Amino acid sequence: MGNPRYTRGLRVTLHPDLVDLPLKWREPRTIFVNSMADLFHETVPVSFIQSVFATMQVANWHVFQILTKRAARLAEIAPSLPWPSNVWMGVSVERQDYTWRVDYLRGLRAAVRSLSCEPLLGPLQLDLREIHWVIVGGESGPGARPMDLAWAGTIRDQCHAANVPFFLKQLGGTRDKRGHDQALLEGQLWRKMPTLDETRCAAPQLQREVAIV
Repeated sequence: MGNPRYTRGLRVTLHPDLVDLPLKWREPRTIFVNSMADLFHETVPVSFIQSVFATMQVANWHVFQILTKRAARLAEIAPSLPWPSNVWMGVSVERQDYTWRVDYLRGLRAAVRSLSCEPLLGPLQLDLREIHWVIVGGESGPGARPMDLAWAGTIRDQCHAANVPFFLKQLGGTRDKRGHDQALLEGQLWRKMPTLDETRCAAPQLQREVAIV
């Protein structure tokens, strides 16, 4: 992509010099950590993960959203990490056979525990106990597998029954790649997010997303 930080392609590469970057951003932001990687990948040292969490703990005027597919490693390392209220933790659940990841997430001390059902590749039946947010989206790009809107509708209904905010991010495929005002389900946009009061989070209702690594 012309960026010197991607000379190794998509192989796992650590950038320690960027870990403290959020401390320089004085305006509160919502920061999506590792948009093109997985912080809990098996090759990422625990010490590096701890340094990322230390920065998030200090930068309490931001909200940090983390997403992983390595739910088992997340649960293993979690006791050695601080869990300030500005760190929101999520796991990917794209098919029914990955719902086991939710069980690892459920026991964490994160203020917000979320599920990312993106790309949604089939119908899901979810146990939403102790889950605070569900995000759904289709697969985009060449050869994208289609998302049946009925799958998204079923998840929305489960969220409604469990009083969990439901966020339909995008439809995927050629219908819609980024959401905007086109990601409609039954003629409506579904963009609900968790709300935290000032006693639980230093920056409760931020909308801007920034990828930092």
